[in-house]
Amino acid sequence: MFRRPFALLVLTMSALAAPAIRAEPIQIVTEDSSYTYLQGGKVAGPATEIVEATLKRAGLSDYRIALYPWARAYDMALQEPNTLIFLIARTPAREAQFKWAGEFMRIEYHLYKLRSRHDVTVRNLDDARQYAVGVMRDDVRQQYLQSRGFDKLVVSARNADSLRMLLERKVHLLPLPENDVIRFCKEANVDPAALEKVLTLSEMTTGIYMAYSHSTPNETVARTRAAFDRLKADGTVARLMNSRP
Repeated sequence: MFRRPFALLVLTMSALAAPAIRAEPIQIVTEDSSYTYLQGGKVAGPATEIVEATLKRAGLSDYRIALYPWARAYDMALQEPNTLIFLIARTPAREAQFKWAGEFMRIEYHLYKLRSRHDVTVRNLDDARQYAVGVMRDDVRQQYLQSRGFDKLVVSARNADSLRMLLERKVHLLPLPENDVIRFCKEANVDPAALEKVLTLSEMTTGIYMAYSHSTPNETVARTRAAFDRLKADGTVARLMNSRP
């Protein structure tokens, strides 16, 4: 007499999760940031939690997440199939290069200097052009500043390298989001108050996303996008991205 209720229970539970699909393994790449970082030998952080929850809801269980310098992660997402990259700024130049799957948040960049550097005075973008600015290779900040006529960019592989050059007075300015300043200073055993925000790069305010390489199957992208939209609608995305590292 228990057979019918049991069958109904199995059907109900099955309907709650997206069925797994037969697909190629997904390669997931990201960089070190306040939302994505290594912890106990694994890629962790609030954005990583969101990606994993999204893929679980989408029924995509065959994946591997790895952390690289930004230029390498970006090149992999441009060139290799079935590759998901996050967190990536969505810009007009990148629009057709990827299949966009979900916006985590809007992000604002600021130029910072050492508070002790009284020789560095920045009131506007024109003032900033005369100084050496540390940027990451192939990052949206490098692209933006180059497009605005900055010709004294000092390119590094990682944000941490750029911060070290700022602390060593090898560059005058550094473009960073506020959360990254707090985290990278903590890792370098530096008081964040040693850095002073001198200019907000308002034109650079943009959404940061997860995006697939262009050759990734549309079904994979669609399932990911739908699962992410559900997480965003129930408040999970905002809750995790607003948490502090």
